[in-house]
Amino acid sequence: MLRFTLDRRGFLGRLLMTGGAGVVPVAAAATPHDHGGNATVGAVDHAANGFDPHEILTDWETGTVETLPDGRRLRRFEITAVDREIEIAPGLIFPAWTYNGRVPGPTLRATEGELIRIEFINSGSHVHTMHFHGIHSARMDGVPGAGEVAPGESFTYEFTARPYGCHLYHCHSQPLKRHIHKGLYGAFIVDPDPDLHPEARAVAEGRLLGHPRNAEWQEMVIVMNGFDMNFDDENEVYAANSIAFAYQDRPIPVERSRPVRIYLVNVTEFDPINSFHMHANFFDYYDHGTTLTPTLRTIDTVMLCQAQRGIIEMSFAEHEPGLYMFHAHQSEFAELGWMSLLEVS
Repeated sequence: MLRFTLDRRGFLGRLLMTGGAGVVPVAAAATPHDHGGNATVGAVDHAANGFDPHEILTDWETGTVETLPDGRRLRRFEITAVDREIEIAPGLIFPAWTYNGRVPGPTLRATEGELIRIEFINSGSHVHTMHFHGIHSARMDGVPGAGEVAPGESFTYEFTARPYGCHLYHCHSQPLKRHIHKGLYGAFIVDPDPDLHPEARAVAEGRLLGHPRNAEWQEMVIVMNGFDMNFDDENEVYAANSIAFAYQDRPIPVERSRPVRIYLVNVTEFDPINSFHMHANFFDYYDHGTTLTPTLRTIDTVMLCQAQRGIIEMSFAEHEPGLYMFHAHQSEFAELGWMSLLEVS
């Protein structure tokens, strides 16, 4: 078994290039955007991983929908836990536990009031669950004794999608810190039903996937995470959507004329907080996404502990085109992979 003996700073020196002395040299082609100072050497094989962090941004898993005899919508999902290795930085392989073969797992998206039915199949090597942050019965909680699934077995979770907002799901088997850290987590978005919010119908329609008002927005999901490569309960790599520097090496394209909405989730293990900081702009923030009016207005940094999440909304309509940085404002996190760019055009 390959064992890592480097600490965080050792990883930084070995894997990243900076302007300082004694670091790994790298060709200019490896860092097409040098905003941020640090960059990985080489490229991650997204095809081998089975997922691309740029596709994860807008890859909404909406399942299949049918109408029940009582007129209610039933939305079905199928999720499988699978052990697999993923490359989180060029040449750096992490032995992950995954939902549907990716980290983070699929971004499940539903509408407030729908009946959700999830067939969970455990094809992994350990017992696993799916615990949803939402409102549901005790027997659907996805914890030991209530929805825990042994290898080779399955379980069906069923509950009503509520409350609306930006939520998450994760494994709740023991030891909890390992089941989460190994990759068993994902975003769970519940769009508001405009019919239930007549006082704010236009705002609710703007969040409802498929509605013309929603199409006016540039939406994306960002799951903040970290990776403990030597299993010492301390992360050596940090990322947005799992791949270090993915959105610095290849910035996220944004149209200046359309507003931006980010569904932000923190599932970083072994660190008490993570954060999101936007350069050269300010945003409104909806804590947990469970309100249709901002809970914080005109801020440029928000801090989240594990499992906290929310919705960020901002505009670049008055900005000049260019590269706009966003990252964790824990400097070490940014230096070790959680550094990104929006390319406004």
